[in-house]
Amino acid sequence: MPMSEMLRSQYAIQAERKQVIEQREGYQKDHYIYFTIPARNKEMILIEQATLAYFLRENGLSNVAYPIRNINGEWFTNYANEVWMVLVLEDFSPTLKNERMGMKLGDIHHIGSRFQYEPKAISSYGLWRKLWEEKLTFFEQELTRQAKETSANNYLSEVMDILPYIVGISENAIQYLRESEKEQRILQTDQGTVAFSRWHTSEKAIVWTDELVYDHSTRDIAEYIRYAFLHNQPDAEINHFLNDYQSYQPISVFGWRLIFARLCFPIQLYDFLEDGFQQQDFQTLEQLVNHQETYEKRLGRFYETTGVDVSDWQIPMISWL
Repeated sequence: MPMSEMLRSQYAIQAERKQVIEQREGYQKDHYIYFTIPARNKEMILIEQATLAYFLRENGLSNVAYPIRNINGEWFTNYANEVWMVLVLEDFSPTLKNERMGMKLGDIHHIGSRFQYEPKAISSYGLWRKLWEEKLTFFEQELTRQAKETSANNYLSEVMDILPYIVGISENAIQYLRESEKEQRILQTDQGTVAFSRWHTSEKAIVWTDELVYDHSTRDIAEYIRYAFLHNQPDAEINHFLNDYQSYQPISVFGWRLIFARLCFPIQLYDFLEDGFQQQDFQTLEQLVNHQETYEKRLGRFYETTGVDVSDWQIPMISWL
């Protein structure tokens, strides 16, 4: 059944036309664009995300796709054997894409840091090491189990070949993070804030409710830089982003160390392997693995190219990078 019918019957919204924004299909009515997202088994998460979305909007951020209630006053709608939430985006302007991303992210983090209650289901603040250790253990066990139980195939063989590399670099990142957690040089900006589950692009015009998390601000900074590394964007572009961001709020010594640790942890490989349990994509796996050498070279020069004086600030490096 078309989602436009659900909007009409459950939300009293008569959509005029479809709109695709940031690869999401929406339905426009006057100056409003409505998006439907599946909510089953994620209700608690989506409610916490909705709280953050409303907080950002109430504090001056206009480009938020935030949830609305249905005609019965409920956040979730049962329709066509599925549970849905509807987000609305008001007065969207494509010119928002031209905003300088560092300043935009700095603004979001600055507003988000004033949110006074740490959510339970969507907070990763202070939990990176625990989460990384759990992720590493799970993938080691799952891939080993698959190798034993599944008849041999080329894809699984290739994954098992790179598993020792993933384990090694993950353990390096976890150890670096463990040492960094002892860092005492922190700032007010090191408190928790509204962040994004994964910053997948160097351009982002809309804050989507279902992408929000609560975390340290360096999560998004690191993911922006990871994207730049993976897509061969120049150092000058990264530095421009960092300078714009720091015009809103500075990054502490502790923050720089968190960024480096997060960039070292191979999230791009874990994300790919997670999808790979369902779909076996040889080409992308090969591209990611081949690109790791270039990625590591840029990571090894990270502090130098961003102007962080590791000697003066007494920041340790990972020796093999």
